[in-house]
Amino acid sequence: MNPVTTRIFHISGMHCKACTILIEDALGELPYVERAEVSLADNRVAVTGAFKDSPEDTAEEMTRLVQSRGYTISAEKNERGARWGDFAYAVPIALVFIAAFVLLQKAGLTSFLTGSDVSYGTAFLIGLIASVSSCLAVVGGLVLSLSASSAREGGTWRTQALFHAGRLGGFFFLGGLVGLLGNSLHLGLTANIVLSVLVALVMLVLGVNLLDVFSFAKRFQLALPARFSRHIARGAKHDHYLAPIVVGVGTFFLPCGFTQSMQIYALSTGSFSQGALTMIAFALGTLPMLALLSFGSLNIAHKPWKGIFFKTAGIIVIALALVNGANALATAGVIDPLFNF
Repeated sequence: MNPVTTRIFHISGMHCKACTILIEDALGELPYVERAEVSLADNRVAVTGAFKDSPEDTAEEMTRLVQSRGYTISAEKNERGARWGDFAYAVPIALVFIAAFVLLQKAGLTSFLTGSDVSYGTAFLIGLIASVSSCLAVVGGLVLSLSASSAREGGTWRTQALFHAGRLGGFFFLGGLVGLLGNSLHLGLTANIVLSVLVALVMLVLGVNLLDVFSFAKRFQLALPARFSRHIARGAKHDHYLAPIVVGVGTFFLPCGFTQSMQIYALSTGSFSQGALTMIAFALGTLPMLALLSFGSLNIAHKPWKGIFFKTAGIIVIALALVNGANALATAGVIDPLFNF
């Protein structure tokens, strides 16, 4: 019998704390693994078990378990660098999108920047960005797990459809409850401004992490207790017909920074309708990409241009964070408004 030892492996492809839980849960399926502890800040996992193969062969086996979700595990640290060359493409692309948002705002065709508030258009936009970054890695992993369960039942579309219906319905209802909670707390102007600044800070950390340049920023991500996410991740493997709905609703509680930033804003609204509409606008923004992943096996994590894609999204998120933070400070009278459209 092989002795029980602990080995350190290195991971690429993680974006947020939910990634750590999904990887730990996947590695726990290996019969010789007793425990797996993933560190997001260090991009590594400490695996304790009775290993039968070399570290390199073990890393390859572990990668096969998680590569469909965009993660790679290696025995040696991957010194790939920050790929600064991606910014030569990401910066101009992001500037074009930002300029388009400002022009649409000025033309009165949409409202992305509204005082210290986050408009429904902004929530939808943040959902779109989330769906091609952390949500694609985290929620996409659950979608793939559900697809595996669906395959055992004959590969019908029902499982994925129920998941997305549960997710939209859950975000609407739970977002409304969060809004009611804010109302019960009797939040005043000062509290709303503080929450708006907090939304901006959460988004700023997310944007920096998407750039994949400053690894220390991952230490500042907020997260709910891990047990919530573990129950959701494991629920995706059940073949009960209600499982997709429950998992879809449960994604509301995953430690995704984009979702958390919108939840904080929903709390500040103090209204069931505003909280519900904000969260479902965000969920609708994530729907197109996640639906493509569900029904078309789309996975940006394996594309050669993923670095440019994520850096572009990161720059846009940072811009939104700075604008929303500045607007909150303007509402407080600390600085002058940035936009007077």
